[in-house]
Amino acid sequence: MAHHTTKSGYVQLVDRLNRFPQGAPPSKLLYKILEMLFSEKEAKLVSLLPLRPFSAEKAAYVWKMDRVRTRKILDQLCGRAILLDIQQKGRQVYCLPPPMAGFFEFSLMRIRGDINQKILSELYYQYLNVEEDFVKNLFLTGETKLGRVFVHEPVLSSENALQILDYERATQVIKTASHIGISTCYCRHKMSHMGLDCDAPKEICMTFNSVASSLIKYDYARRVEVSECLELLETAYSHNLVQFGDNVREDVSFICNCCGCCCDAMTTARKFAFLQPVHTTNFIPKIQDEACTGCIKCVTVCPVEAMSLVSANDPHHPKKKKARVNEKICLGCGICARVCPENCICLESRDQRVITPLNTAHRVVVMAIEQGKLQELIFDNQALESHRAMAAVLGVILKLPLVKQAMASQQMKSICLEALVSRLNL
Repeated sequence: MAHHTTKSGYVQLVDRLNRFPQGAPPSKLLYKILEMLFSEKEAKLVSLLPLRPFSAEKAAYVWKMDRVRTRKILDQLCGRAILLDIQQKGRQVYCLPPPMAGFFEFSLMRIRGDINQKILSELYYQYLNVEEDFVKNLFLTGETKLGRVFVHEPVLSSENALQILDYERATQVIKTASHIGISTCYCRHKMSHMGLDCDAPKEICMTFNSVASSLIKYDYARRVEVSECLELLETAYSHNLVQFGDNVREDVSFICNCCGCCCDAMTTARKFAFLQPVHTTNFIPKIQDEACTGCIKCVTVCPVEAMSLVSANDPHHPKKKKARVNEKICLGCGICARVCPENCICLESRDQRVITPLNTAHRVVVMAIEQGKLQELIFDNQALESHRAMAAVLGVILKLPLVKQAMASQQMKSICLEALVSRLNL
């Protein structure tokens, strides 16, 4: 086992990471990654930090250290994008982001000389793309997913435009963000060190709001205005990239512009499509069979291989093909409609709308319920006066049969949870 030969600080850090819903399965590769990003002393200190945002005073208390030294260490960790430095209700607080979307990605979102990014990329590739336990844990565990797909807005009909909600539009996320940062695409940067990257643009990774503010402050993102970000979105559209972003309605923190060959979300969606590793849009493509010429363009651009060619069953043209969509694995991104030269692909609303969590706190709580980690969250946050009693109740719920757990999960996803989350300001 890896932990028998790994220094205790890193073992403690792995335990800390896996108390959060978006954890990281232990392996020799994970420890090698953490050893590149953290010193053992830093790993031990970070392992003691709360799951929720915390003040420098809180960290000083936990670390049993004076405030000046504590703040210096916290700022150094922010300077390497291991921690985020954010403003919450007018005060400065810190938080440890999960590995993804978080400090794994941040480490490759700019060119830097303090770590060997080629070796780090090779470790990431082996840990994420070869071992696969991490991406399976990240994308396949639980019903509520980390990310969701945004629809390709230019192909929406006037009828679609009336049905789409603001939070489903990448353009609206951009226009309403308090801060916008542009960084190097982690996925294509990683693949470039493997010699496997494509020619899609790399300086196109978008972060927003408090996350963008911290990354901009420490030069991990370039601050841009709304107009430039919208231009970059058009660039992404022109390269047939899929917009994959934060699975929340409020305060979206990131939108990645993903290719089907390099990006972890798209490769996972392709490999494990039947398990629905990412949330789709609320649209599905419909093909006008009589107009389809079987040109194969839609098949070529689909990032998850949901489009295919089948026989047109035309007795006068036995070799004629037509496009067919596998609705069970389709993301509903709409790129196929963009490239169709015959305009025979249109988007229609799905029969059942996809539920998107209210905000990050809502999503994290629901993910914790689904993964049996809600006790960790409540103990850590101490969000309720009787949190130990609440944890005991939750302990009973989590020991119920799976069907009963699912019922409890559905109840916690209700509007009541949204109100509770808003009241607690988690």
